Amino acid sequence: MNQFPMTAKGAEMLRVELNELKSVKRPQIIQSIAEAREHGDLKENAEYHAAREQQSFCEGRIQDIEGKLSNAQIIDVTKITNNGKVIFGATVTIINLDSDEETTYKIVGDDESDIKNNLISVNSPIARGLIGKEEDDIVTIQTPAGTVEYEISQVEYI
Repeated sequence: MNQFPMTAKGAEMLRVELNELKSVKRPQIIQSIAEAREHGDLKENAEYHAAREQQSFCEGRIQDIEGKLSNAQIIDVTKITNNGKVIFGATVTIINLDSDEETTYKIVGDDESDIKNNLISVNSPIARGLIGKEEDDIVTIQTPAGTVEYEISQVEYI
């Protein structure tokens, strides 16, 4: 069985969502279905069909999250000694050598990635180019805009 890397924070976010789905959403949907049933004929009962669709989506998401958590390899970088190497979960500051633009990314699992918050998937081209490298290394990364050279200015395990 394949294990998927996930940060401790990412796993916690999934657990919170799972709890919300099971303890709040699921009972609400069951209540909606019960109320819609009371309206009689189910064939033309839009409320009933909408509630059943919601139930299907909710149960699918619960199974999805449970599956992800059961296959998660939770990595807490704060418990790893920082040797300056870029690893999963590390926060990396890179400088674009063409533009001198500095960017900081945290390398996370697929489910946690959110480019707006500078959380990049471990499977993204930038992360793949950085993993295994060290502070002060120059890396060449193939981006949609072409090849870009970056210097790794800082690696943090936070």
